[in-house]
Amino acid sequence: MRYKRIDPALFIRNRHKLRGMLPKNALAVIHSNDELLRSGDQFFPFRQNSDIFYLTGLDQEKCILTICPDHPNEKFREIVFTIKTDDQIATWAGHKYTRQEVREVSGIETVLWLEDFEITFRDLMASADVVYLNQNEYIKLTNEVPLRDLRFAQKIRDLFPAHRYERLAPPMTELRLVKEPQEIDLIQKACDLTGQAFLRVLRFVRPGVMEYEVEAEMTHEFIRNGSSGHAYQPIIGAGRNGLVLHYHDNDAECSDGDLLLMDFGAEYANYIADCTRTIPVNGKFTPRQRQCYEAVLRVMKTATAFFVPGNSPDYVNKETHKLMEKEMIGLGLFTQEQVDRQDPDKPLSFKFLMHGVSHPIGLDVHDVGSKYTPFKKGMVLTLEPGLYIPEEGIGIRIEDDILVDDVPLNLMAGIPREPEEIEALMKRL
Repeated sequence: MRYKRIDPALFIRNRHKLRGMLPKNALAVIHSNDELLRSGDQFFPFRQNSDIFYLTGLDQEKCILTICPDHPNEKFREIVFTIKTDDQIATWAGHKYTRQEVREVSGIETVLWLEDFEITFRDLMASADVVYLNQNEYIKLTNEVPLRDLRFAQKIRDLFPAHRYERLAPPMTELRLVKEPQEIDLIQKACDLTGQAFLRVLRFVRPGVMEYEVEAEMTHEFIRNGSSGHAYQPIIGAGRNGLVLHYHDNDAECSDGDLLLMDFGAEYANYIADCTRTIPVNGKFTPRQRQCYEAVLRVMKTATAFFVPGNSPDYVNKETHKLMEKEMIGLGLFTQEQVDRQDPDKPLSFKFLMHGVSHPIGLDVHDVGSKYTPFKKGMVLTLEPGLYIPEEGIGIRIEDDILVDDVPLNLMAGIPREPEEIEALMKRL
């Protein structure tokens, strides 16, 4: 792995918390992600299932975790099943975990090969009354190909129809919402690498460079510092491309007078940073660009105070949109009189800010939790107000990652966002 090995105490603690949430005679089963075919005999780079990583730290395909806290055989209460490697696999695909390495990474003592799974699983099922099946329940997820956990769920319901089955997602969501100190450190590391990439970009950007060249500068900085690369497909949008919320072509020229909106973040040890910065391609905001940028930044600074226990992403969205509405009036986009007469179901402000401004992050860029989930200390979420004015070709978004606390902590406080600092760095560097 490119990252430093994580203390297995984190995963031992995570499993202990999950066991405490399971009823008597329960069995939980979680699989690694599939390897996804890219072309011919080539696969996309493997990315681990966030739930099994959260519980084991294992970063390899074809692993299965079973947790059966009340099994009469103590050795069967936690088991990892993994690939039995051999010389041919080592030659063609490289090193795979040994049993001892699985123990060292995860803190789980019982490690068996995948070929032992079927007979061992029948033993586990004989001691289980209720089976907790894992599944990605993110509400916006659509996937035409059933994932490994889902295929397994369909299979064992046929093989063991008399058992009771429950969703593992609710307890896993509750656990993953609040980050352990080690997790916050890993997210902070991802944020720090993201900041280093942004500084590199400030040295590089000038009229005439291509959006994909900017992406390449980020990629270089991420990988040379032990990141696995981008946490998600980056958005590098110059000029009107910055008005496209999920713009991914990144193939246009950055022209003199353009704003460059960059939504990007490093992934470190599978933990995510999610950052957006908007800069002038030529190193100097026009008066109107700066006026609009400062409006978004003012809202950003005010809204950071919302990330305290008891609020929610829904609250942050509503209150931040109210703040942006006032700024839009000040920018002359519409008047207070027009607001007073507007259809409440179609606010005028939605033309210029049409997205939510906060979501959880962690092992996924859109991490577990809904917009109605009350904030607790230790949760980490984005704050990303924006302003999009098609008639003026202005697209601005500023995004930081915020740790919920009595006094919220901005994990990206070190990444420049003040217009004066951005201009000075682009000029000096």
